[in-house]
Amino acid sequence: MDIIIADSSHNKYATIICETIETSAQERGTGIAKRTPEYIITKLENKNAIIALDGDTFAGFCYIECWGHGKYVAHSGLIVHPDYRKSGLAKKIKKKIFDYSLEKYPDAKIFGITTGLAVMKINSELGYKPVPFSELTDDANFWAGCQTCTNYEILKSKEYKMCLCTGMLHDPKKDKNKAKEHEYPYNKKIWRRLKNVKQTLFLKNKKK
Repeated sequence: MDIIIADSSHNKYATIICETIETSAQERGTGIAKRTPEYIITKLENKNAIIALDGDTFAGFCYIECWGHGKYVAHSGLIVHPDYRKSGLAKKIKKKIFDYSLEKYPDAKIFGITTGLAVMKINSELGYKPVPFSELTDDANFWAGCQTCTNYEILKSKEYKMCLCTGMLHDPKKDKNKAKEHEYPYNKKIWRRLKNVKQTLFLKNKKK
């Protein structure tokens, strides 16, 4: 199984990707924004997608969307073909696109909205936190993409502040700050030890 960054050479899979996403949503009875093959192709050609292939057979997919002039990044269209489900593939695809997003968009907050418990679990393991919609992008184009979802009227009636989906967010900057806070006490202890050693050596030399 190959899980790779997609490009224009994978345009031939655009139709089956859209069909798999839509069929999966119907099976689960959940709302989902519809995608067209043309839209998926733009993601492939811009190298903003991850695709899983078993030889030449389509197995899974996920793509990146940028919002708020690059301040936010969302992972959308995460799907695994029925023949490859319950194998842990979704988690591998999500991890791949998560790492790729951190590399390609290092200053962006990564977020997503989903009704799927499996996706929520994967997101949590990657460091996402549940947040109110107010902490997500306010880019009107993002929310316009929800218009083809069966739950759009609920979102609209709640003034885009909540819906059946759960909002989840990962902020790389907060993670970096936590890492520094975690390292600081350790570094402080080392500094104190070095300082004590230097003072001891200084006193010994002074006595001599």
